[in-house]
Parts: sequence; C-alpha cells; structure tokens
Amino acid sequence: MIKNNYLKGVYRGKVAQRYGIYTAIDKLSVEKSLFLSPEGLAGDQCADVIHHGGLDRALHQYPIEHYAYWRKKFGKAMDWQASGMGENLSSEGMNEDTVCLGDRYQWGEAIIEVSQPRSPCFKLNNRWDIDNFATNMQEVSRCGWLYRVIKPGIVSVQEPLVLIDQVTNMMTLREVCEIYFGNPLDKVGLEKLQKQETLSNSLLSKVVQRLETNEVENWAFRLLGPDKV
Repeated sequence: MIKNNYLKGVYRGKVAQRYGIYTAIDKLSVEKSLFLSPEGLAGDQCADVIHHGGLDRALHQYPIEHYAYWRKKFGKAMDWQASGMGENLSSEGMNEDTVCLGDRYQWGEAIIEVSQPRSPCFKLNNRWDIDNFATNMQEVSRCGWLYRVIKPGIVSVQEPLVLIDQVTNMMTLREVCEIYFGNPLDKVGLEKLQKQETLSNSLLSKVVQRLETNEVENWAFRLLGPDKV
C-alpha cells in the first residue's frame, strides 16, 4: 500500500548575520509552489557552501516530533518548533527509525533520494544558545536527514512525499548514525556503510578514510566551532 507522507511545512531562508554568525538557519514557511532544482529550493540560500548544501545535501528534513524531546530536555522557555533546526521540510510520522538511506520519494513533479543523516554542527549551538547542542543531537541520533534531487520539478507543501523505491541492502538512518557517529571505527559497520551506493560522497570518503587509517577525523570544528577548537 502506497503511503502519502504529508508535510507539516516547507521552509526556505536567506543568509543573514544572526546568533553571532552568518547563517541561513532561520527559515520562513512557504505555502506557494516552488521549483526544486538539484541545488535545492528556489530562494533558499546557504552561508557555508563547503560544509553545507551541494548536490548530495539539497534538502534537509526534520521530524516535528523531535521538538517535544528537546523541550523536555532543555526546558519550555525556548520556542521549540519547526523550522528551528534550519530544515526545509517538516514532517510527522517519518523518523530515523522508518526512513532508510537511498529511499526515493516522489514530491510533486520532483523525485528526491535520502543521501545521509544530517551531520549536526556548531551553528545549532549558536542558534539555541546551548553549549554542545550539536553533540547532544549527534549522540541521540535525532539529526534529521538530507536529500539529493534525482528529478527537478515544481513542489509544494500540499504535495505528499510518496515512497517509490528502496535499495535492496537498506539501512535505516538510525543504523547509519549508530555506526557513523556512535561506533566510528567498527570495521564491520564501516564496511557495511561502504557498500551503500546512495551514501553521500562526503560521508563515504570519511568511511573509506577510517578503514584505511583506523582513525576518526577531528569532529571538534564541526561540533564546537572555530572559537572552541
């Protein structure tokens, strides 16, 4: 049975100086139809094109249910709601336990494919004014995920994500997170990740490097930022 995964929101943002950094993490809701290109949604910007964005990271989706977890952990005083993690797509009923690497979805005219879990970075620490927030997110695998665009086209929040294809050796995003972040030098796990043909080039290159060197790349800059390395 085909399941229509209706979105709770679609968001895009422009680069601005906020939270002491240049970022496009503050995104606004878009109700109208938009063109989705291989680089992402029309009008959506990226402040750091080296570490964010690109063909393997054109869209970021984040489950709306996770905000309840963060509210419980860090308190109700903050405005825990979409699009607080800088996501483009907000969903309910899709999460890291049900979405797999390589899953393909029809979204309006477009087709998108899950390419990797989101790698949390220090900009989330700045955004929420919580030290080590990115590290917390990584440790509990509530990262959301990223897509590449297989087929560009017109999309909108009214159009559901319809699962149309899965890889045969599928891994849930939680499985990917638990190996890549949680047990980063596990040889069996890394070899399993290496066989995932839909894994983003960025993560795949690090998997290969770990297997060759038996060392994990330095996460300090990504998780803590340049001022704390």
